[in-house]
Amino acid sequence: MTKKRTTSGMLRLPKPIYEKELERLQRELVKLQDWVQAEGLKVCVIFEGRDAAGKGGAIKRIVERTNPRVVRVVALPKPTDREQTQWYFQRYIAHLPAAGEIVLFDRSWYNRAGVEHVMGFCTDAEYDEFLRSCPDFERMIIRSGIILIKFWFSVSDEEQEHRFADRIARPEKRWKLSAMDLESRRRWVDYSIAKDKMFEYTDTKTSPWWAVDADDKRRARLNCIWHLLDSIPYEDVSEPNLVLPEPEDQSYIRPPMSESTYVTNHYPDTEGND
Repeated sequence: MTKKRTTSGMLRLPKPIYEKELERLQRELVKLQDWVQAEGLKVCVIFEGRDAAGKGGAIKRIVERTNPRVVRVVALPKPTDREQTQWYFQRYIAHLPAAGEIVLFDRSWYNRAGVEHVMGFCTDAEYDEFLRSCPDFERMIIRSGIILIKFWFSVSDEEQEHRFADRIARPEKRWKLSAMDLESRRRWVDYSIAKDKMFEYTDTKTSPWWAVDADDKRRARLNCIWHLLDSIPYEDVSEPNLVLPEPEDQSYIRPPMSESTYVTNHYPDTEGND
């Protein structure tokens, strides 16, 4: 069997190894969320990177087994007319975590350093002000007691092209490909320059960027989750030896199924299937 490689030549992590390790890491994520809740920690995780770099896939695997009341995703739409008149960071502040919460930003205030700047959605003065004020803003967040972790998903030109082509070819994935994504391909160099300048100003000792090699999605997801777990010392505070209680009243008889209206079963029972 031919082993699959990324467009850059890297061997893709075999699926059985990936699934086994993902299951283990997801169990640890549950322990982390319980610890964050028990200790009243406030955790903010930022996911940025190239279009089709795999940010959404990593976020999906993080929240797949966690409690949405503790671990929540923030993916803000285009700002409203009112929000455009606010202080730039204002609409993001409302979504920062309270005690016992982990907030995952699927893109964040760094929109201004990327798409807004490259596509001309902000002025040069607004862009320059963002680069100056962002480190101060993040220092304020950290001083307030919030644990801030920033991930940059890095994907090669060839791999991004491959993923875009895959989205175009598969109708169930085409919704992921916006006109803005297509334009980002044309402006690859502009986005590269913007990313480099963003790192120059905002990759600080207080709030560093953690780059994730995302050419292999499976490795990227596992490495990202591993780093997240490694960034926050935690303990297992889950309840050991849970016991399922019996109902107190055993006399209740449920009404027959014929009295309810059920959806059609399109997959009838067949013999010989496990």
